[in-house]
Amino acid sequence: MRSLTIALALTILSNGCGDATEPTRPAAPETTYDVDIRWTSYGIPHVKAEDWGSLGYGFAYATATDAICVIARDVQMVNGNLSRHFGPDEGNLESDVFHRAILTDDKLAGFAAVQSERALLFTAGYVAGYNRYLADHGGNLPASCQGADWVERITTPDVTRLAMGVGIRYGLGRFQKEIAGAGPGVSPAQEIAQSQWQLPAGIGSNAVAVGKDLSASGRGILLGNPHYPWHGSSRFHLIHTTIPGELDVMGTSLLTTNRVSIGFNNDIAWTHTVSTALRFTLYQLTLNPENPREYLYDGAYRPIEAREVTVNLDEGSETRTVYFTHYGPIIENEAAAWDDKHAYALRDAVIDNYHTADTYDALTKAGSTAEVEAAISKQGVYWVNTIAADRHGNAFYADISGTPNVDASLLDRCTVPVAGLPDRLVVLNGSDSGCEWREDETSRVPGALPPDKMPRLTRGDYVTNSNDSYWLSNPMAPLEGYSPVIGAERTARSLRTRAGLTQMAEMIDAKAKLEPADIQNMLYNHRNFGAELLLDHVLETCNGDENLQRVCAVLADWDRTMNTGSVGSHIWREFWDTARDIDNLYAIPFDANDPVNTPRGIKVADADVRAAIRASLVEAVARLADAGVALDAPLGEIQYAERNGKRIPVPGGEGWAGMFSMIRTNLEPERGYNPIIHGNSYIQVISWDADGKLEPTAMLTYSQSPEPDSPHYSDLTELYASGGWVRLPFTDAEIEADPNLRQLKLVE
Repeated sequence: MRSLTIALALTILSNGCGDATEPTRPAAPETTYDVDIRWTSYGIPHVKAEDWGSLGYGFAYATATDAICVIARDVQMVNGNLSRHFGPDEGNLESDVFHRAILTDDKLAGFAAVQSERALLFTAGYVAGYNRYLADHGGNLPASCQGADWVERITTPDVTRLAMGVGIRYGLGRFQKEIAGAGPGVSPAQEIAQSQWQLPAGIGSNAVAVGKDLSASGRGILLGNPHYPWHGSSRFHLIHTTIPGELDVMGTSLLTTNRVSIGFNNDIAWTHTVSTALRFTLYQLTLNPENPREYLYDGAYRPIEAREVTVNLDEGSETRTVYFTHYGPIIENEAAAWDDKHAYALRDAVIDNYHTADTYDALTKAGSTAEVEAAISKQGVYWVNTIAADRHGNAFYADISGTPNVDASLLDRCTVPVAGLPDRLVVLNGSDSGCEWREDETSRVPGALPPDKMPRLTRGDYVTNSNDSYWLSNPMAPLEGYSPVIGAERTARSLRTRAGLTQMAEMIDAKAKLEPADIQNMLYNHRNFGAELLLDHVLETCNGDENLQRVCAVLADWDRTMNTGSVGSHIWREFWDTARDIDNLYAIPFDANDPVNTPRGIKVADADVRAAIRASLVEAVARLADAGVALDAPLGEIQYAERNGKRIPVPGGEGWAGMFSMIRTNLEPERGYNPIIHGNSYIQVISWDADGKLEPTAMLTYSQSPEPDSPHYSDLTELYASGGWVRLPFTDAEIEADPNLRQLKLVE
């Protein structure tokens, strides 16, 4: 093992692919990195060090072992270098313009100025550990990036940009083309971006926390089930990090982030679900009729800042202009065009939030759900709910996330109607200072809702969330009276939310006290709640129609699950994709006083509804025939993950089709179902026995590495397909006893 002691300063000169230098920081004393990495079965790394710099060093090395190519490419992305290495097409140019315009040197300086010494040491160690991996393995990288000129040494600014890029992913980051392409004057329709205002289909999660009143052990139980992409940098990666006496936490990070974001320690377990809270608002700008680059604000005109951005191409460069107001960048799309009267600026609640490291450092060391609440109240959770359970038997839910401080009275006075935009999208009057987001001295983030104005709930029975709003985290204790920008109250819940709540009610009625296996089975039974609720009524419409006899016969025999052996589940998926939009569909409409059980039943007595149901069945049959998929095909033969030529059957289905166990795929003409896009990813069921001993089980559905030449490309996927779980080794004794233990000591 090579050993080299280096003099390290927290100011690291930019010698990688980033364009900026690190903001000046005091020099640190001479540092030696010394870390042990132990890999247990399925390639799970356990990183142990005596200090934060060494921990960051090992974290980077262990993650790069599985994902060096993914990290390297994302480093190029956040530095605005995709066009240079991969060409300007497929959105690369717009991505480069966006990242260079938004993640500026000033932003990096603002981020660095509020980081703790511990966080800076960890980041410096991460940079050194990543670069050490390249030095050790640069000649033997995975095939997907071996010899690529875009795999380069990184710097501290690169890591900062990666962190900030993840933070704005579901706010400002969703409008890269709209920001990069905005400009004064009326643009031809074909040049205006078409915005996707809703989150990408499939992004979401399930979470259930059980407390002492329901748990057989009297301790907490937590199900964490994020639904995330199976490809790219948003994949999760299992890791365990330890500084003896200070930190001992295990769970997952995203491939390009550097802290455990969902996981557990000896006392608590937590998970996240994407929340309904808005991350931004638009401001309608009233333009100066004599100068479309000025906007009205409190009776006077302000200039719109024009920021020149130059992107390097394979040959030469391209310069674009990005426009900014004091609210934020101007965006332009099909409904919010920059014409001679108006333009639209976007204010993001996360772009000025630099508290993630502080928040997650506290979260990973929390000893109870009360300390979880205190940790996330540091406001470094950007766009998710937090659900937690603890060894003491508490179940906790909160949506304390980056959200505009906008209340109902401000919305009533300042909202501007804009045709073509979604109802829930908030557009405010940009010419009136009274329409600015509220400032609150208790908030650490300018213009953000302070934690004490956001919903939370601690229970002894259970709390849950499946991406609907906070309102029905527990049906016996609805949360009400919060700002509309956080989410809707007293409105219909999704089929996926109702599936989870129904299963909880059934289990409580059946056995009163719950075991971890019961919570595991909530997911692994792969029940289709939508079919359980509605299929019998659908089958009633088949009577007397000879054209539907075959398809209805398959549906009648279906077991109403989406297990890999199920026959008929794909018919329901294609049918319901159309049928769910039928007008006047339900026999019993939504009732806010019975939200778990309504709406329900199909209005089969209505001739129009009955005809629309039949038409949806016919359309589903035709769609499957065009794709070459047989009506009686078992799900596992048509929905699978392909790993090095081997097809691994994957259970589950879309939440909108009624599934709690979420898997999303698309049906393509003549090709069948394409590879898995989103869905069940990192799944953890964490519990404690009656004596308080930790019992962690988990699954990473797509395995640790995205690289086909990795030994951990498919092993967990095969285990998942068979219905298996991994008992995670957490103590030193458990780690040392693993039959596949590998060890590496790194010193620099």
